[in-house]
Amino acid sequence: MAKHYDVAVIGAGAAGMMCAAVAGRRGKSVLLIDHATKLAEKIRISGGGRCNFTNINAGPANFLSQNPHFCRSALARYTAQDFLDLVKKHRIPHHEKHKGQLFCTESSEHIIQMLRDECDAGEVSWRMPCKVGAIEQRDGGFHITLDDGDVACDSVVIATGGLSIPKIGATDFGYCIATQFGLQIVEPRPGLVPLTFDGPSWEVFAPLAGIALEVEVSTGSAGKAKGGKGGQSRGGHFREDLLFTHRGLSGPAILQISSYWQPGTPIVLNLLPDMDVAEELIGAKTTVKKQLGNVLTQWLPARLVDGLLAANGFAPDARLADMADARLRKLGDAINRWEIVPTGSEGYRKAEVTLGGVDTRELSQQTMMANKVPGLYFIGESVDVTGWLGGYNFQWAWASGFVAGSSV
Repeated sequence: MAKHYDVAVIGAGAAGMMCAAVAGRRGKSVLLIDHATKLAEKIRISGGGRCNFTNINAGPANFLSQNPHFCRSALARYTAQDFLDLVKKHRIPHHEKHKGQLFCTESSEHIIQMLRDECDAGEVSWRMPCKVGAIEQRDGGFHITLDDGDVACDSVVIATGGLSIPKIGATDFGYCIATQFGLQIVEPRPGLVPLTFDGPSWEVFAPLAGIALEVEVSTGSAGKAKGGKGGQSRGGHFREDLLFTHRGLSGPAILQISSYWQPGTPIVLNLLPDMDVAEELIGAKTTVKKQLGNVLTQWLPARLVDGLLAANGFAPDARLADMADARLRKLGDAINRWEIVPTGSEGYRKAEVTLGGVDTRELSQQTMMANKVPGLYFIGESVDVTGWLGGYNFQWAWASGFVAGSSV
């Protein structure tokens, strides 16, 4: 006879441990299963090893989904303040770093241990490392085939995440289970990921690796929109730091916009968002006796200036006073509205999250249970809800895990 539990949670990451702890504290018998040898590796490596565990500004507007209202219920029922209260209860040193981003002051290990302690308080049982062979509906519940002994349960929670960072064990397990039970999947793709460029138009910028500066970046219908709270309007517009890499562009600005970018479409960069470059250059023509490049290096890194001048057909020794207003306006537009089309991204190996996943129209927003499969739940990154960079995806993990753990 397979051992019976009220709940089996598959995936011992952020969402899975939260769900298991909440259900266990409600008196449910809970089994937490994970195939990895190291617990919660994604938490461990996040935030440079200090775990950006939430964002105090987290709300529905910070998330992408084909069903954008789905996340409202969970985020309202378990807020960033609720998780912060849990962190304080466990006396974990923390601090706000930037735009509401909360980090551990010492180590992400504190968050992992906190979740482990919460699971222990709920008397959660563990199978780890342990591989799941199959999940079947049987006798009004579920039968799970495991490599160390089968189990039966009334409810199954899938918390196995997405496809990002395969080197730490990411798989498509959650999508396979959803498909097995007839649930629709929103096609997954890498999110919060560096973008890549190639071809002749990028040659002059390829040597600029390491250059960083604050920019505004937009894509799609937000090309001329202004950023709102937290640096973005709903159309995909951010003001963050940009980093040139050997293969293209990265940094928070690019990671943020990558979730909105569609292949084959441009992104638009404003390299000097606080300045109308054309007007500044034209206004300085009669008083400044300098080379154009020397003027621009007052505001931009010299190597970037050299690349921009070359890309726009200016000689390295061009003098500002000799430039026609029309040419300066064209150069100004190239700096304030640089439109470029990425050829791709760094893919799942560098993506921090996976966009898409289990279609939220298949799930109850009050419980995270599949509407047509009673007892089957999906939470965290496996679901088509993706947050911005900056602690938002962890907050979705906590919130969706809490809701499922309160419902199973």
